[in-house]
Amino acid sequence: MGGRLLAIGDIHGCSVALEALLEAIEPGKEDTVVTLGDYIDRGPDSRGVIDRLIALAGQTKLVPLQGNHEQMMLDVLQGRTTLATWTPHGGLATLNSFGFSGDRNFLTAEQQAFFDSLLDYFETDTHFFVHANYDPQLPLNEQSIEMLRWRSLRDSIPEPHISGRVAVVGHTANPEGGIFDLGHLIGIDTYCYGGGLLTAMEVGTGRFWQASQDGQVAVA
Repeated sequence: MGGRLLAIGDIHGCSVALEALLEAIEPGKEDTVVTLGDYIDRGPDSRGVIDRLIALAGQTKLVPLQGNHEQMMLDVLQGRTTLATWTPHGGLATLNSFGFSGDRNFLTAEQQAFFDSLLDYFETDTHFFVHANYDPQLPLNEQSIEMLRWRSLRDSIPEPHISGRVAVVGHTANPEGGIFDLGHLIGIDTYCYGGGLLTAMEVGTGRFWQASQDGQVAVA
């Protein structure tokens, strides 16, 4: 894999923070950017986040994972559940950002193609990336969707994976904005929508960038 390998934690509609991070990181054609899911809900500009990620895919090698919030939205849009199951979890903010007027077909063809492209996991020779959690004894292609998208680290912190690779995850927010690093597992959901930060990590070097909702960036 050429270029840098970068991961971005849960964005949750924080388009200003996302733009600030991307300006600081300047991902290029040879870089790979893994986004860990939960692009939508709760924050102010879910549509802006999706459109920025679509544009990013034309600038770098984007690997977008699916989070539980994307699953909730898609379950509603595809008729598997009702709006009432999604809106209490930040769905109303997403609907407002897309100008929802009652028609569930509110995604453009390009936006729908983005959601259709979302992956359950991504792995390299040294690391693997999932939205939420993993069973340490199962290969990634045998993990349950409940584990990959829904299981909080507060419910179970897994042992090192049988592959020996380091896990990079989101989903379990740290309200204090800190990185959760156990060596075999690194958590980078740092609660941007709730007053924390949006985190990006360069996997090879351990370098971090963090941006607040108003676009202030710090590098560590």
